[in-house]
Amino acid sequence: MTMNDNLPDEDGGGFDAEDWTRLIPFVGAVATLDDVQARRAVFALGDTDDPRPIAMDLPQPVIWWDEDGEQAAVAVQAETHLGPDGEEMEVLGLILPDGGGAVALMEDVDLVDATDPTWRELVTNAIDPAAVDD
Repeated sequence: MTMNDNLPDEDGGGFDAEDWTRLIPFVGAVATLDDVQARRAVFALGDTDDPRPIAMDLPQPVIWWDEDGEQAAVAVQAETHLGPDGEEMEVLGLILPDGGGAVALMEDVDLVDATDPTWRELVTNAIDPAAVDD
């Protein structure tokens, strides 16, 4: 089953502040390239050691801090990997309100509750840019 198998054809896979819980997480395993190509997972890392899934409740609303500022997202995948220097990386697969996917380090997100007013405003502004002017 892919993350979008249960969605109507016109649904681009995004979400709003009320329906984010329908996003299907990838849990219990480390994703492979086949999982990404089948849209079951957001990412698959190949050049790391000791990959493991992170035990956390998914899907999980987050505020992602990227180079453009803060963005609302929902984490649907969580893995830990050891990089080439032996440093542990906690990596999240994110779904953005418009249905796009992103990969972020755990240190670059704030885990929030779906009632968080900042998260809700960021979701609304992402799916309805005209709302920013209201």
